Amino acid sequence: MPPPTTVSVGVLGAAGTIAPAIVRDLAESDEVASMVLLDLDLARAAVVAAEHGGGKAQAGAADAREHASLAAALDGVDVLINAASYRINLDAMQACLAAGCHYLDLGGLYWMTRRQLELDDDFRRAGLLALLGIGSSPGKTNVMAARAVRELGGSVDSIEVAAAGRDLRASGGFSPPYAVRTLIDELTLAPVVLRGGEPVEIEALSDGGALDYGPPIGQAETIYTLHSELATFAESFGCREASFRLSLAPALLSRLRELAAAPAEEAERATREATPPSAETVSVHMIIARGGERTVKVRAVTRPHYSLGGSVVSTAAPAAAVVRLLARGEIHGTGTQPPERCLEPEALFAELETRGCSFEIDRGD
Repeated sequence: MPPPTTVSVGVLGAAGTIAPAIVRDLAESDEVASMVLLDLDLARAAVVAAEHGGGKAQAGAADAREHASLAAALDGVDVLINAASYRINLDAMQACLAAGCHYLDLGGLYWMTRRQLELDDDFRRAGLLALLGIGSSPGKTNVMAARAVRELGGSVDSIEVAAAGRDLRASGGFSPPYAVRTLIDELTLAPVVLRGGEPVEIEALSDGGALDYGPPIGQAETIYTLHSELATFAESFGCREASFRLSLAPALLSRLRELAAAPAEEAERATREATPPSAETVSVHMIIARGGERTVKVRAVTRPHYSLGGSVVSTAAPAAAVVRLLARGEIHGTGTQPPERCLEPEALFAELETRGCSFEIDRGD
């Protein structure tokens, strides 16, 4: 289905942390004609439409677990961005197949991504693209890895992915960068790393050591966490070693550890009481790729944009960028694909550089 010059976009999970930044970005995109903002919380979705939609957005109530209802809400929509919980990714994909629209999400925490890849034939037969994990990480990092592997001449032994975020305002409150439940899952589910070409589970919260993220974060301690990049890197790049490490501010990590050990009701209460990330947050992502005697590093720094913090913009901007690339006919793939297999690094980087992100490539020369 060739995308039209301008597109209609659905945003699922419109009342969440990341969606308002996606909507703001799409509102300023000439390629976007209209948006329908979908959420269980219709009132909050309507607020997002009014505050961030630039006159292009209307709100609607939707429950992704009711495929027929969500498919009906997607009537006339060209592409859905699923910014809701990764737990409903498969449900949202089925609704897109029924509605005949492309699908994007922000990640599937490895195991969900593997299940989503099984819908490849269904999306290919429908002539649709399901782009799995096009946030900051997974998403931007996948494409950064593709750029690093290209610098290595296409042959790579290992790929390390690292992400860090900090609130430079340091207010002291509980301000998670995205959904609390997803963060807790990342910290409590066994991370998967690639060793000798095979996926291996390691202990949750395994120490990843200190890593220099460069300014403005610098040296920071890391932990290994479960992430979607590890579901596709071996097949995409042929690497035999790969991992994902995360660095959170110590106070935030400590609070998340407490919530992980607490009853589910406490996590739900913390979610309701959490404050949004401040406009002073920054996000740094790094790829360290090794092939033979060479090491290539690709680094991305996202600073505040739209008066929104860099951690939120870093996750929101790649999905909005893909909508623009689809509308301009710069993405031609169908089926279920990770970002590294269907996006040109230069095209995505150029889009993100207009949204507060800068890239550096250390070729190890």
